[in-house]
Amino acid sequence: MEAQLKRGLTDACVLSVLSRGESYGYKISQDAIQIMELNESTLYPVLRRMEQQGCLITRSEAHNGRLRKYYSLTQMGWDRLNTFCQEWKEVKQVVDYIMEQGGCQDEQI
Repeated sequence: MEAQLKRGLTDACVLSVLSRGESYGYKISQDAIQIMELNESTLYPVLRRMEQQGCLITRSEAHNGRLRKYYSLTQMGWDRLNTFCQEWKEVKQVVDYIMEQGGCQDEQI
């Protein structure tokens, strides 16, 4: 998958998981695993970047003697997720058109 597309999908996946409520890194990766693998080297840079962009807020809480960082969506995060969903409808229309026009062989998909 092309890197920019994967980055956008990863961001949307993380935002979608967090749309269900506050969560922490390991739980986010486990919740997303049914859709895409999010290992630590992928997930934590995404979380940091989205926090810096104002899409997420964090809080820390002690858990088993260690601090655990919890992430929540901000209004900007909700807006970004909604924008992704609207843009994806447009992308889906293009993909559906390509598929219907025979641009892809069923055996190749």
